[in-house]
Amino acid sequence: MSRLPIYAHRGASAYALENSFTAFVKAKEMGADGLEIDLQLTKDGVPIVTHDIDFWRLAGNPKKVSDLLLEEAQKIKLGKRRFWRKFNGEHVMTFEEVLQFAIRNSLKLNVELKESFLTANDSAYLIFARSFEGIDIHFSSFHYEVLERIKKINHSLETAFIGTKKLNWQQLSFLAAADAIHVHKRYYKKENLDLAEQSFKKVRFYGIDGKESFIINPHPVVAGWITDYPDIVLKKQKGISMS
Repeated sequence: MSRLPIYAHRGASAYALENSFTAFVKAKEMGADGLEIDLQLTKDGVPIVTHDIDFWRLAGNPKKVSDLLLEEAQKIKLGKRRFWRKFNGEHVMTFEEVLQFAIRNSLKLNVELKESFLTANDSAYLIFARSFEGIDIHFSSFHYEVLERIKKINHSLETAFIGTKKLNWQQLSFLAAADAIHVHKRYYKKENLDLAEQSFKKVRFYGIDGKESFIINPHPVVAGWITDYPDIVLKKQKGISMS
């Protein structure tokens, strides 16, 4: 079978600051097929690429993304260490900037929509009304109602529901607004994947580190791997020993 796509989780986040331009470039250099990114909405409704609802973890700044205008958010220097971000800190990127980077570099995109989309007004969802030409892209979320809103605007967009331990695999067919399921690798079980196949849902797994035996000969319903280590997973798929 052909090799499955590898999505670099927040870029090559094991090697560079998550969701940063450096992490995206490194993911490309390491052979990733795509990027997994996170979107939050600013106060003026602009989607920016960052995981948390605030900037405390990555910038030591407690301000919430939803309380900042885009211009204000872009002034914040990112970096887990105070000294590093003072002199070498990166700046948050907009969704449009990462989208264009992915198109230029022939990268797929797995776009996770975070909690700020739950309370967003209709105008913030207009980004999904466009035609995403020239790129293989899908939108995922832990929040099923977000996927429902996307499908109402643009039914042709691929969506993925991120499941937890509460996910009922026997009722996947009821998740009409989700074309795929994203779950942690701990749920890689044949009975789960058989149920997904019966419900015509693709499955992608996150938390992959390249040590998993199922990477070599995965279930046919699996559509990709989401990993912090795109280089290691690529070598695993190619059968290259890491010892």
